[in-house]
Amino acid sequence: MPPTSDPPNLYGTTVRLEVIGVDSVTVNKFRDNLKSLVDQVVTDHEPLKVTRRGGEDFVVVGADDWAREQETLYVLQNGSLIRQIAESSQTHAQGAGYAPTAEERDAILGV
Repeated sequence: MPPTSDPPNLYGTTVRLEVIGVDSVTVNKFRDNLKSLVDQVVTDHEPLKVTRRGGEDFVVVGADDWAREQETLYVLQNGSLIRQIAESSQTHAQGAGYAPTAEERDAILGV
């Protein structure tokens, strides 16, 4: 779905939010194919929407993907972290900022 307006700008950083297509199955198909569908969700790192005729739909997502999404939401909701990221991005773009020594770089990379 194309964006209808300019993307939000948070502390000088443009944020693009896109609606992604999520595969969808009925609750009956989900129940009948539980193992293979859960394996698919975990392996492909793609959520699966399960629809129910008489109730609210729900989404199945892998635990690692859930944790990653929660961390992303935490960062996006923390104004201080967003400012630090934006400042770091600007510093990097300008070629300024801290540059580690070769020894520090090796220690960071575990070389």
